[in-house]
Amino acid sequence: MTVCAIEPSAGPGNGGPPRAGCTITAEGAYAARLALSGDSWYPERWTLDGPEPYAVPLPGNQPEEPGTEVQPMGDGRVLVHRVAAGRHVFALLYPTGPGTGELSLGAVECPEDTTVLRLLPPVPGGERAYALAVGPRATVLWQVAGGACGPERVAEIPGRCSGGAWLDRTGRILAVDRETGGRTKAVVVDLERDGEVSPLLQIAADSDDRILLADPDSGLVLIRSDAPSPGQDRLGWGVLGSTLPVRFPECLRLPDCVVTPFAIQPGQALTPERCAVALRVDGAFGSWLGVWRPAERRVRHLPAPEGWLTGAGLWTADGELRLPCSSPRLPCGVARLSARDAGGERAEGARDAEESTPGEPGEPGETDTPTPAPQRPVPLQQAPLARLVTK
Repeated sequence: MTVCAIEPSAGPGNGGPPRAGCTITAEGAYAARLALSGDSWYPERWTLDGPEPYAVPLPGNQPEEPGTEVQPMGDGRVLVHRVAAGRHVFALLYPTGPGTGELSLGAVECPEDTTVLRLLPPVPGGERAYALAVGPRATVLWQVAGGACGPERVAEIPGRCSGGAWLDRTGRILAVDRETGGRTKAVVVDLERDGEVSPLLQIAADSDDRILLADPDSGLVLIRSDAPSPGQDRLGWGVLGSTLPVRFPECLRLPDCVVTPFAIQPGQALTPERCAVALRVDGAFGSWLGVWRPAERRVRHLPAPEGWLTGAGLWTADGELRLPCSSPRLPCGVARLSARDAGGERAEGARDAEESTPGEPGEPGETDTPTPAPQRPVPLQQAPLARLVTK
């Protein structure tokens, strides 16, 4: 199950995506969030893979700060990231009868005024966790859970990195967005090659090209770039290893709205264009849900369920969208949208992407990125590591 975890520090005001209400493991078994009781914040773990979802509060000896990061692990424990006087402290929380057990993992010290440290999205398998420490000129990748003894420095990446998406099911290939020379380009970091960095997405020399979300099964990736409209970011999609160009559908352009993809339907290894993609849409009148498939020409807009932990959710392989919700009436619940409810029936006029030849233009209003000459930046479909992450 492909999910997207958005860091608490992100938001429309600082150029990042809006925050998600909780974080879900890559396989969809557990979720974690900061919950509020009166004026006190505490971590809460949700179990999602049983007959009914249920929540377990994990309060510590003192209330958490509102900016504390929490992330579920594959074994049901919850990783917590606290900040105190420039020290980033990590611990694993777990229920112990009526109380909360806490296993200290150590700390990472960073200059408080020049470095920002945040957790990356959950690793497939849930046995490890990583964080990026972003400095003025370089970014350090840390393994903060699952190592032999405390936080371990994995690699130093020149430039300022943001985002984060896992491109395989083993947690080896990580995509991040790296800012150097005033431009942001997506690169891949190979954790089994001492953090070797290679280009992934470079549409044009003067464009900002970011990876937002990836599905390891199909190779489908959602990107944001200003290449087709200089000065204006647009959502696009491509397939790792494909010979087709990156496309920017007109239906994903919603005026005065922020559109953030947060989940891709897994298990569609041979038909990425049929993968359902869940979108969070934020506008002047609030937030709602969008569902879109690359093979279709429209976005299906749906009202958000009551108490939706906005921006969080997962797809099952058979096309059911599950959205965690919390309301006074139902503190721990999951709204389920069937394939038909979520737009499983093909929209009228929808066209399968495989019906187009590589040289044929897309739907009206769609922009295809040209295939650059060899001396130009490497496009998505010719990424050096594409063969490692697609079948």
